[in-house]
Amino acid sequence: MFSFKSEYTEYGSEKKTLFPLEASVYIVGAGPGDPDLLTVKAQKLLAAADVILFADSLIPEQILELCRKDAEIIKTANQTLEEILPIMIDRVRSQRKSLVRLHSGDPSLYSAIHEQMHLLAEANVPFEVIPGISAFQAAAAKLKVELTVPGLVQTIILTRISGRTEVPTTEELASLAAHQASLCLYLSARHVENAQAKLLEHYPAETPIAICFRIGWPDEKIRVVPLNQMAECTHKEKLIRTTLYIISPALSTTKGRSRLYHPEYDRLFRSSHNLENSTE
Repeated sequence: MFSFKSEYTEYGSEKKTLFPLEASVYIVGAGPGDPDLLTVKAQKLLAAADVILFADSLIPEQILELCRKDAEIIKTANQTLEEILPIMIDRVRSQRKSLVRLHSGDPSLYSAIHEQMHLLAEANVPFEVIPGISAFQAAAAKLKVELTVPGLVQTIILTRISGRTEVPTTEELASLAAHQASLCLYLSARHVENAQAKLLEHYPAETPIAICFRIGWPDEKIRVVPLNQMAECTHKEKLIRTTLYIISPALSTTKGRSRLYHPEYDRLFRSSHNLENSTE
C-alpha cells in the first residue's frame, strides 16, 4: 500500500486559493452527467489538478469549466489503457504533477478502474479514488421513488446482461430476477429482448419499469412502461447505449412506512416511552 496525502489545503477566506496537490492520480467519479451532481471534493480536485484525463464520450465538457485555465486536458475516448497508462505514469512519477482521471458515474460500478489501479500500483504511482453519484441514484431521484420500501422491497440489485463482457453464470439475469427486488440493469439496451424475456420469467408482465436514457444530460429521457413493453419502447426511442433500466415494485406503490420515524419505534435518540409520557 502507498502512503501519500489525499488532502489539499485552502487558504484565504476570500480567494479560496488551493495549494498544489500531491503528485498523484485521483480517480474521480463525475456522476451521471449533471455537473451540479459532482461531489464537493471532485470539484476541488478538478479546480486544482495539473492534468485532467477524461472519457469525453461519457462526460459533458461543461464539467471542464471547473478546471484550471492552464490545466492540461486530455481526451481518452479513443484511447486504450495501454495508451492512457503511460501518460499517467509520466505526469505523476516523472513530472511530479497531480492528475485527475475522470470517470462517469461512480468508479465502483462498470468503470474499468480495477486494472488501472493494479497497473498504477505495479508502477509505484500513488492514487486515490473519489466516489461519485451513480445513474441509478440520479434516476430514482428524478422518478421521486425510494427503491427500498418497507414491507415491499428491501434489496437493490445492480447488474447487467451478458454481452461482449460475459456475466458469471452464478449471476445470470433470470436467477437475479427471481428475487423480485429493485433491479437496476446497466449496459443492456443492445440486448433488450433477451433481458425482457429473462425478467418476465419472474416479474409479472405489468411490473412497471423505468427506461432512463442519459440521466443528468440535457437530452435525458425517462419512460415508465410495463415490463412486457420494455423492448418495444427501447426500440421506439432508438436507445442503444447510455441507458439504465429500473425494474421495481416500488415504482407503482404508495404504501409502506419506515419504522425509523414511527412514534412507537424506540431508537437511540428517541423512545416511545418518553413520547407517551411527554407533556410537550
